[in-house]
Amino acid sequence: MEDLGEKFLQVVIAMAIFAAVIGIIMLLVDRAPKSFRDKATIIGFLAPAAILLIVGMVWPALQTTFLAFTDRDGNLTGLDNFIWMFTEPTALVTLRNTVLWVILVPTISTIIGLVYAVFIDKAHGERVLKALVFMPMAISMVGAGIIWNFMYAYRGVEQEQIGLVNQILVWFGGEPRQFLLEAPGNTFFLIAVMVWIQVGFAMVILSAAIKGIPADIVEASRLDGATAWQQFWSITIPSIRGALVVVITTITIITLKVFDIVRTMTAGNYDTSVIANEMYTQAFRANEPGRGAALALILFLMVLPVVIYNARVLKKQKEIR
Repeated sequence: MEDLGEKFLQVVIAMAIFAAVIGIIMLLVDRAPKSFRDKATIIGFLAPAAILLIVGMVWPALQTTFLAFTDRDGNLTGLDNFIWMFTEPTALVTLRNTVLWVILVPTISTIIGLVYAVFIDKAHGERVLKALVFMPMAISMVGAGIIWNFMYAYRGVEQEQIGLVNQILVWFGGEPRQFLLEAPGNTFFLIAVMVWIQVGFAMVILSAAIKGIPADIVEASRLDGATAWQQFWSITIPSIRGALVVVITTITIITLKVFDIVRTMTAGNYDTSVIANEMYTQAFRANEPGRGAALALILFLMVLPVVIYNARVLKKQKEIR
């Protein structure tokens, strides 16, 4: 009880000191000239965010950059970690897989999402259909990985299959396969999981953009005799170009950072690793923090151009409006 009383007293004293310091600062600001008060107010609002930004992002980024040029003992090794990344066969497979993810996931997700948005728009049961497509977005990456592990589950040829995909193969006279163990096809089966998740996001954004197209433009094209295909390419696509850019760039950034699906389903084994997973493996499993930091730096450099491009496109759209 005495210890508890002492701790309570210390907390009260600390709060009193904090309140006194804040009171003195406010008093000084109140008595200062108006121009100084305005600057102090701006600094007061921005300072906490700036401090958190420096502590939580800038400083760790600088530490990671330095770490990328060191070995496991902290000694500077120059570009050795980057040379390893672009010469080691395992690392090259990781880079290849990342490129495949970045090309296929945004492209396929956007195309399927656009098809859904166009065909489900104003259809009977539109809300239910959209809810079903969007539902995977509510599932975590880890949860999706576990679900699809069951979907791809494999049992021997003579045994009853518990995985839906293998059971379908058996129904059509085929033999069950170990989808997650057979490279390089296993990478595409992992990509399918990410596409399944992101299609709902693409569909919602593009559907909202399509609904924003002025009805008089669409009606005018119909009166001019334009076919549905001509309307799609000449009116729909140009009108939703901004939304398409947002969808593609957003999914690209998410895909570049993909970790949970790969870690949950294969742990990066069987030639399925990507940069984010390999970064974790090297830094925390192989005791090579320098290599992990180098992979993190490369990942940052890959994401940065996409973010800058997205910001420029949004800025141009605001200027046009």
